[in-house]
Amino acid sequence: MDGVNRLRSVGLMVCTLLAAPIDPGYTQSYPARPVRFVVPYPPGGTTDLVARGIAAKLTERWGQQVVVDNRGGASTIIGAELVARAAPDGYTILLATQTTLSINSQLYPRLPYNVTRDFAPITPVVYFPYVIAAHPSVPANSIKELIELAKAKPGTLAYGTPGTASTNHLAGALLESMAGIKLLHVPFKGSGPAMTAVLGGQVQLIITGAATVLPHAKSGKAKILAFAAEKRHPNWPDIPATGEAGLKGYQGGTWFSVVTRAGSPRAIVEELNKEIIAALATPEIKERFTAIGFDIHTSTPEEFARFIKTDMARTAKVIRDAGIKLE
Repeated sequence: MDGVNRLRSVGLMVCTLLAAPIDPGYTQSYPARPVRFVVPYPPGGTTDLVARGIAAKLTERWGQQVVVDNRGGASTIIGAELVARAAPDGYTILLATQTTLSINSQLYPRLPYNVTRDFAPITPVVYFPYVIAAHPSVPANSIKELIELAKAKPGTLAYGTPGTASTNHLAGALLESMAGIKLLHVPFKGSGPAMTAVLGGQVQLIITGAATVLPHAKSGKAKILAFAAEKRHPNWPDIPATGEAGLKGYQGGTWFSVVTRAGSPRAIVEELNKEIIAALATPEIKERFTAIGFDIHTSTPEEFARFIKTDMARTAKVIRDAGIKLE
């Protein structure tokens, strides 16, 4: 696709996602009733924590209840479909993850929602950077040494993830591609079991959030080789980045965001954007989210629409090149 057509494509997506009639009288009173905040995961996980933190601050700011509704299952499809079928009035919002917006459409040919048609982007909310960690017995103490080891023993080093086509799996597949190595992917039913397998030596490696690994690294039960990023993370400056080993452009992590039903009034989308960003800027929320390894990241709805399009294309390439399919 040439540059002109690419720009037209991006512009069309932004217009499709964001264009909606504005009713000044309607939006002036928003929210006039409780707002439903759908979380497409069970209670108790990190997505639930993020959503409840935002919901509590929005409730305080608006004086109107924001009710978290957990609708877990089917790789976020159950919760996403509910919002895709909701009234386009801004009273139903979704804590959408990278799985919801970028990955599912590459894996499910009959997905019951269309990202560009059914959702109006509001803002990303957090980015969760990953680290590459190993069992202490692995004879590598840096990402450079790990790559050398993997090249010497192709297909023998195993890394655990929360499941096939998870963002952790994609981070591993991208590492293989960019480093020119072959690893053995071992999917588990969640990050907890994957971490347990590394601690027990059943698999040698894991790619997951820093907060998950740090307690075990401090106790000597695991070792962090690198942050999956171009540069060192400001919160953990002692941990080197993969970019230092020559993996320019490599990045492993995932993101959460908020979207609503496409066709919701533009002024309501802007109100949600403004208030969610304000909620995330409060010291309480920033401290709580940073402590568990999240980087707060927000943008305008227009910027987020463009980001989704770019991330969908990037994700599709990783999945296609690695031949990732659901079992």
